[in-house]
Amino acid sequence: MKYSVPDMSCGHCTAAIEKSVKSADPAATVACDLPSRTVEITSSLSTDDLNRAFQSAGYEATAL
Repeated sequence: MKYSVPDMSCGHCTAAIEKSVKSADPAATVACDLPSRTVEITSSLSTDDLNRAFQSAGYEATAL
């Protein structure tokens, strides 16, 4: 699933998002693209769970 994360702007942002997603699903694959401010996630988590992981990291995300 691909998400737009407008407030993601640096390596710290990507690390926080990845840490939050992986704490909910250690097997998840998280690929952050800073220039486009998008995150692509492969996970068994539901969309709601992924949204909670973004919120836990301090970011709002919109599914694309």
